[in-house]
Amino acid sequence: MRDATRRRWRVTLDIALWAALSLLVVGDAAGRDHWELAYGLASVTVAVATARRWPAVSLAVTMMTTLVVSFGWQAEVAVWELFLMIALAYPAGLRMSRVRAMSAICAAIALAGLPPAAFVPAGFDAWGVMLGALAFAGVAPYLLGRHVRLRRELARTGWRRAEEMESRYRLVARETRLRERARIASDMHDSLGHELSLIAVRAAALEVATGLAEGQREAAGQLRAGAAEATERLREIIGLLREDAAPVEPVQGDPTELIDRARSSGIEIEARLDPLDDAPQMVARAVYRVVQEGLTNAAKHAPGAAVTVIVTSSAEATEVVVRNAVPPAGPLPGGSGRLGLIGLRERVRLVGGTLRAAPADGGFEVAAQLPHAAAPAPEPGDDEVVGQAAREQELARRDVRRSLVQAIVVPLALFGVILGGTGLAFLVQWYDSELPASAYAQIRTGEPRETFAALLPERQRGPRPVVNEPPQPPGTTCEYYGTERTWLNLNRAAYRLCFAGGLLVTKDSYSEDER
Repeated sequence: MRDATRRRWRVTLDIALWAALSLLVVGDAAGRDHWELAYGLASVTVAVATARRWPAVSLAVTMMTTLVVSFGWQAEVAVWELFLMIALAYPAGLRMSRVRAMSAICAAIALAGLPPAAFVPAGFDAWGVMLGALAFAGVAPYLLGRHVRLRRELARTGWRRAEEMESRYRLVARETRLRERARIASDMHDSLGHELSLIAVRAAALEVATGLAEGQREAAGQLRAGAAEATERLREIIGLLREDAAPVEPVQGDPTELIDRARSSGIEIEARLDPLDDAPQMVARAVYRVVQEGLTNAAKHAPGAAVTVIVTSSAEATEVVVRNAVPPAGPLPGGSGRLGLIGLRERVRLVGGTLRAAPADGGFEVAAQLPHAAAPAPEPGDDEVVGQAAREQELARRDVRRSLVQAIVVPLALFGVILGGTGLAFLVQWYDSELPASAYAQIRTGEPRETFAALLPERQRGPRPVVNEPPQPPGTTCEYYGTERTWLNLNRAAYRLCFAGGLLVTKDSYSEDER
């Protein structure tokens, strides 16, 4: 029911628009030419009928009126033509998703107007008028409609897209944290499993040693069995933690060896490393992960940049800083997925530390503070994920702002190009149509045109001055040429030569100066 009502309203609005534009065509064109009237009514009908389903067709029909009217009937813009373009270019911008169709239509009409502009008197003036009408009555409303459409899309789907992205990034971030925890579980298995195995071996040796009482041997056996059971339980727990996770490589090794391998691959590294003898094992492994992630980021996003690695350790805490300089060729295009930093942040959090990753001095720095005796920090929210979604939302807003700038700047730029081009064409036409006064004095009435054709310019003056023009003799064809008056004088002047049967009947010199 609601859809039917909406369709009726749309049909009613289309009929009202068609009626208003048709009345405007009748009132404006009826007194001039019946062909213009017929063409105007046909254009309005086709444009309104195709506006909703085929907006590109409607836009092409409306913009084509500038070409037909300018070169078909007059070198000026018709009132109905302007209102038709404004009324239908705006909704076309609302309905069309791409600008290419509008650009192609404008380019085709502009190129189609060049041949008649080169051969018709006052053709370049008509061409300039046509381009100006296209820019302000066609392109500007279209771009404004496109801006409104983008704003509506942002209001309608922007926050929904942001929420979807937040959910997706939250899932990815949590998966990354789980992978880091699985890696920590692997570290626990490697370290604790090794220690429990050693305890079991020593307990087994005590169990068979001589000189011990039966109770002591029994206690050693219980210790061996408990260590073996604990090792098996630990293996089962680690297996459960990693059951649904992808395989991960446990963190192990010395940061010095990691740096040496990076150097052998071509990275220039300056390292200052304190020994980690006083650091707990989990802190030492976190140091390894910070250095690993920092070098990975530098190699991936700043190739060729020098890297500085500083590890400062005391009895209470260890600080790690990995900083890369500005890459010689500039940063690589594309941003980081930030998943490595999310996992690293989880590793640092579980030892009670803090992590900072941000640009520094044109490069990038990863720094971590790792206390030696601290509980895990509270699990953070999804601020980083929400920030990513907010950045995506800001990009959408930027597109909307850019479309508004285009709606203002593009017509002004087109107007500047049109003004410059038509001004240059006007100057060329002005000076190419100038008839010197000495040549005009040599022309005599009653002579055939061929006798003085060499004195005439290649072009005629257009548009000719119409104020104070003498009456044209019946049955004659007149030609208009410019005088030596400069174009800076707003009151134009012209020489008029009227012919009948190839003979010069009259010659007149007149201007728009008041008599």
